[in-house]
Amino acid sequence: MENTSVLNKSDINIDSKVRTNFNVTKFYPERTIENPVIDNLVAEGGENFSHYLNWLGLVNDPSLLVLSSRHHFYYDSSELKGVTTLINLKKLNLIKHLDSFLHTVCHALSPKTNFIGCFSDWKIQNGNRLSSRMYKGFINFLDSKIDIEVDKKGVSRLLESHGFKVIDMTEINGLTYFRAQNNRRSVE
Repeated sequence: MENTSVLNKSDINIDSKVRTNFNVTKFYPERTIENPVIDNLVAEGGENFSHYLNWLGLVNDPSLLVLSSRHHFYYDSSELKGVTTLINLKKLNLIKHLDSFLHTVCHALSPKTNFIGCFSDWKIQNGNRLSSRMYKGFINFLDSKIDIEVDKKGVSRLLESHGFKVIDMTEINGLTYFRAQNNRRSVE
């Protein structure tokens, strides 16, 4: 039986589980319509991002904005006013100042805007094995790479502390994808 649950409220149930065993073919038939935004999303973020978007029913959202993990663009608040879904392709684990990033994103987006991203849940990846965590830390030190250890509960709390409401978390092939919605009131 498929282990399924969805976070639909702002308080976090520690015993709740992330949806696993996500059946890609069930929710994402072959694409026939060419969309340059989705094509770029697949090229840079992998097909699982588009599978997840399709499952959420957002793949054809005309006001979709994708933040590249490779290229840097700057947007002012007026450019973000019409965005209804913002997709961050960079894993949250790899964002150096995650707290500042989430604060900025929440305040730049309009209320009710979707924020979608992913992260590697260290509890799913490694369990609680100390040896694998030490090895990972040693490799990160040698690489000078940022790879923050986060889990579902911590990401949910962090998103909610910055004004997002977690709508869904789904584990697909080792990554946890999330959909959050900007829950702050408009200031006009």
